[in-house]
Amino acid sequence: MNIIVNGENHTFDDGFTLDQIIEKLKIKDKVMACAVNMEIIKKENWANFIPKEDDKLELLQFVGGG
Repeated sequence: MNIIVNGENHTFDDGFTLDQIIEKLKIKDKVMACAVNMEIIKKENWANFIPKEDDKLELLQFVGGG
């Protein structure tokens, strides 16, 4: 299944959940928020949410600075 993550094409097995995608990308400890096709998905739903072919994921992390 092709998924666009932060503007880049990625291929994942069919049925992968958001949690599995984030884990496979090795960014689980960095991601604070996720939007699929511009709709925020609550973190408690990541383990059950399965994106569809060609969905656009934005995985956001908060960065401090000043």
